[in-house]
Amino acid sequence: MTKAAPTVCTIADMNANPDDLLVLLEVSRSAKFTTAAQALGLNHTTVSRRIAALEKSLGGRVLARAAGGWELTELGERAVRVAEQVEEVLATLGPGGRAPDPITGVVRMTATDGFSAYIAAPAVARLRRKHPGLSVEVVTMTRRALQQRSGLDIEVVVGEPQVHRAEAVRLGEYMLGMYASRAYLAEHGTPGTVAELNDHPLVYFVDSMLQVDDLDAPRRLVPAMRDGLTSTNVFVHVEATRAGAGIGFLPCFMGDLHDDLVRLLPDRIAELLPYWMVLRPDSMRRPAVAAVVQALRDQVTMHRDALLGRSAR
Repeated sequence: MTKAAPTVCTIADMNANPDDLLVLLEVSRSAKFTTAAQALGLNHTTVSRRIAALEKSLGGRVLARAAGGWELTELGERAVRVAEQVEEVLATLGPGGRAPDPITGVVRMTATDGFSAYIAAPAVARLRRKHPGLSVEVVTMTRRALQQRSGLDIEVVVGEPQVHRAEAVRLGEYMLGMYASRAYLAEHGTPGTVAELNDHPLVYFVDSMLQVDDLDAPRRLVPAMRDGLTSTNVFVHVEATRAGAGIGFLPCFMGDLHDDLVRLLPDRIAELLPYWMVLRPDSMRRPAVAAVVQALRDQVTMHRDALLGRSAR
């Protein structure tokens, strides 16, 4: 039996006010009425009233409460696809008959501290030079991929994510290794074997707060190494290592930037981890999101050697 092709809804198929549809579209992107109201130049009450009017005209709920805000129902997803058609048509009505830049609006993403600073920030800066109407919000955190990602367009996580109703794409890899400052090694000696690392304090993540199993390498490779200074922020790891707090387990693309740091036992301690990108199913339909995704991919490719610890010192 041949499976029927999915029905494509158009504005003519929905008995809905186009303005109400555009309000729903903005709410779907931020997951919050207040944020959508600010983006649209409306107040929270007006957004709520527009959504209520839309639900009345469509005969069902378009939004449902979720942990991070509002999520689309099945009816809401269909309505948003129609809203995107409305937005696309309006985008062709630029001044002087010229279509405005489609790469505009707010893109929201989360990523680890190091990735955000060294990959995402320069990638977005370069993209915005061509598309000044684009705004990117980056929230830094090291965690597993979310199962509910209302209001979030892109997640970059370490390790392969297990997600539902989302697209996961392998973005690239990066290397981690053991580093110590030259001053620290002059005072405490340079470990020549993995076993000798046990005589030195570790600078790394707080073990009890680490949510990503792939980042447990020091406790697996050198289990007897005691914690010296721990933090949830990788920039603290780098600066603590430079200050002589102990031996840091650092991303090579961060450790190799500092001439006062020495990588230890690179042939014995070298942990290769993947970056994955998680996207909402509807995110890539937005030109702005697609452009940011491509910019991140290009930046990872451009800096592949540094990410893998092959950059020249």
